[in-house]
Amino acid sequence: MLSDIAEHLGLRTRAELLAAIAAAGLKVVDGRRSGRNIPASDMTDPLHAARAAELTSLWRLAVR
Repeated sequence: MLSDIAEHLGLRTRAELLAAIAAAGLKVVDGRRSGRNIPASDMTDPLHAARAAELTSLWRLAVR
């Protein structure tokens, strides 16, 4: 399971994630989005926008 919240917060890009997977000698075989998480109900939370946009995916990795 992988959340994309780090991308929404500017902590890493999708390209950086894929590069890290490749550097570990792995490749992405398949992926499925499992949908949106339940966003935080506190609209004053500084992370609310990122949490509201967050998607969770199930990725299947294999050795290169």
